[in-house]
Amino acid sequence: MKYRKNKSVLLNFIIIFIFTLVLISCGSTKESLAISNDEKVAFEQVEGDTITISSDKTEYEIIIIEPGFYTWLNSIAKPEGYYSQSFLENRNYLMVLEWNQRVLQPMRYNPNLYELQIDYIQNIDYGYEVNYQLYNYFIYFQRKHNQRLGPFIPRI
Repeated sequence: MKYRKNKSVLLNFIIIFIFTLVLISCGSTKESLAISNDEKVAFEQVEGDTITISSDKTEYEIIIIEPGFYTWLNSIAKPEGYYSQSFLENRNYLMVLEWNQRVLQPMRYNPNLYELQIDYIQNIDYGYEVNYQLYNYFIYFQRKHNQRLGPFIPRI
């Protein structure tokens, strides 16, 4: 009789322990981003900004038509030179991979957010300015639309 009672207590303990672990793991691990008032103003713009990201060296061009991005880039984003080119290239490569995966899954991800694939080849030197503006667009996009394009929290 003692053996069954101990076994029952142990089983109850294991069930409670597993239930507690499940509750803890189900908690939100997504950090809330602190959005400043200036950033909110940029996000709420309705007139389209058109930014052309290009490099004469590589004949590479991205056209971004996104309300508020130009304002955000010039007032909120870290200034040019803050990040190294290799940092920008590595982050852009990861975010482009995720972006392109989302474009290919319109039933899972909003096709109005992820419309076209980005042709970004890791071995091409697009130059600092292209990488800087593309990186900042990804940060802007993630913060504005509450998305995560990779393992990094989109901080400014």
